[in-house]
Amino acid sequence: MDLLPETARRVDALVARAQSEGRGPSVALGVVRDGSLAHLALAGDHPTPDADLQYRIGSISKTMTAVLVMQLRDAGRLSLDDPLDKHLPGTPVGALTVRQLLGHASGLQREPDGRWWERTEGADLATLVAGLTPEKIAHPPHHTYHYSNLAYGLLGGVLERITGTPWAELLRERILEPLGMLRTTYHPTEPYARGYVVHPWHDTLREEPRTDTGAMAPAGQLWSTVTDLARWAAFLADPAPDVLAPATLAEMCSPVVIDDANTWRSGRGLGLGLHREGERVYVGHGGSMPGYVATVEVHRPSRTGVVGFANSYGFRTGSLGALGLRVLTTVLDAEPVAAAQWRPATAPPPAEVAELTGRWWWMGTALDLSWDTDSGRLVAHRRGIEVTRFAPEGRDHWRGHGGEEDGEILTVLRDQTGQPVALDIATFVFTRTPDQEP
Repeated sequence: MDLLPETARRVDALVARAQSEGRGPSVALGVVRDGSLAHLALAGDHPTPDADLQYRIGSISKTMTAVLVMQLRDAGRLSLDDPLDKHLPGTPVGALTVRQLLGHASGLQREPDGRWWERTEGADLATLVAGLTPEKIAHPPHHTYHYSNLAYGLLGGVLERITGTPWAELLRERILEPLGMLRTTYHPTEPYARGYVVHPWHDTLREEPRTDTGAMAPAGQLWSTVTDLARWAAFLADPAPDVLAPATLAEMCSPVVIDDANTWRSGRGLGLGLHREGERVYVGHGGSMPGYVATVEVHRPSRTGVVGFANSYGFRTGSLGALGLRVLTTVLDAEPVAAAQWRPATAPPPAEVAELTGRWWWMGTALDLSWDTDSGRLVAHRRGIEVTRFAPEGRDHWRGHGGEEDGEILTVLRDQTGQPVALDIATFVFTRTPDQEP
């Protein structure tokens, strides 16, 4: 569904101003809603952008590498707590775990040794691994947030060692083709925007090299378009189960480390960045390579996202990501998602479920249980606010999904006649009246 005309006008104005003030040769930004590209905002004419023009996406490549890792975890081929040494044996940083590397919590230094990898032709995996030394660990694991491109080069090596398939081929087979992202490629494919550095004093353009980064490709090699990256944003909002289980993507969005300890506005999950804007949390990633900056940000509850590109390194607005966050907030403020229509249930719940619904008490605090026919779960509310949903796990046992009781067990306690008289939720016993002792 397209944006409303006034919302679209505001988005276009934000993009036009960013291109002007940031001196971007070309800027392209797309708004994604409910799995589709809802609006395309374009500015600049060097070259004239459109939805099919490729730009380099830089570190957004890491989000796809992370999904490949999680696919292997779900298939039982690795554990997130595996040490690196299990899959790349013999390195002096082998005690670092897959989870730490994914979440930028390993303390590993940011870049591999040698010349700046983003602007030079890359080496192979053996050369990357051979360059590791104990000094590459800048901080103890989980001591602090420390972004590491090197970590993702090593994760690409882990993927290749486990599957026997090069990272680029694995990516194409397991993500790009299933999601229809056929204009997302390892090397640029025409039409694509050339990338530039804008001279600070006389506004001339210096074209930047387009390198094959070799073993560091999983950290930032890819090229994509607004159309394709919109598909990726839609996936991050609501994943295709045949590519990645929705519960696994939700796990990727749980914080591993906070990266701004003073304000708590941003953090890192498993391969995804987390940004808090007011009461909303966005997930996504920024990207940059010489001559290019890119962004993808998604508000998962509303299935709304923003993707964007510019073809100048050091886009002077400070960050294309900041523009993306502002546009996403503008759209959500102007066009909040409509509440789902209520419909009556077609049948009452089973008798053994119906007897659990209603109000329960613990220490003078009420817990209301209702039944959701569509999901087949008990829904728990406190003061009218949903706190957890419980799914059945055998007779009289229910497991919490989401909220404060996520993963905890609800056990139904019955009297001698078989009537439910109490609920034990993680040792907290709820009774039918506030006068009963728990």
